[in-house]
Amino acid sequence: MKKPLNIGHRGAMGHETENTIASVKKALELNVDMIEIDVFLIKSGELVVFHDETLDSLTNTSGKIEDFTLEELQKVVVKGNHQIPTLEEVIKTIDKKVPLNIELKGKNTAKPTFELLEKYYQEGWKKDDFVISSFVWDELETFRKLDDKISIAILTEENPIDAIEIGKKLKAVAINPWWKTLTEENSQRIHDEGFLIYTYTVNEPTDIKFVTELGVDGIFCNFPERLH
Repeated sequence: MKKPLNIGHRGAMGHETENTIASVKKALELNVDMIEIDVFLIKSGELVVFHDETLDSLTNTSGKIEDFTLEELQKVVVKGNHQIPTLEEVIKTIDKKVPLNIELKGKNTAKPTFELLEKYYQEGWKKDDFVISSFVWDELETFRKLDDKISIAILTEENPIDAIEIGKKLKAVAINPWWKTLTEENSQRIHDEGFLIYTYTVNEPTDIKFVTELGVDGIFCNFPERLH
């Protein structure tokens, strides 16, 4: 049985507040193979790393994250006394140690993410240092039009077989299903169609064992140490 990639979910959110620099550093400390984070495009044009559309549940502020400027967001306190990082800060923190899976969470995130990565390629980063994923398949289509080489992963919450068609269209490397939708049959089919399977979010040892036995290629986990 092959060992799936250990993918730190929003960093290592079982230990530190999700999508913060502390969480990313913790994931690196726990020797993950890849780190996943979420991005939104905000009012002043920057990409910031955050999961929810609103600030309400994780910070001392309320409102839609897209309506804020960077200057305003820098004053927001995230649970655990953290700040909301920019995508640039996260990329610099990871510093090519492991690939970064950037989930395009918000709308209109494809183009600015592409433009930002172009800047990093000029500084020695490679396309292999990044994976682009999203539930918003339109954003993935936009990204693919801009870049025909970068690794794309199709996120899906429903029947993962339904993601095969768009996966082929976008020449995706992986389909990223919710682990509860996986079966022996559909896992086999996804593999037969030529895709890797990176499944989310698997935290319990029995569930980790289940998806590993299905032969998945990567597991998103809040507690990366449980995959060692």
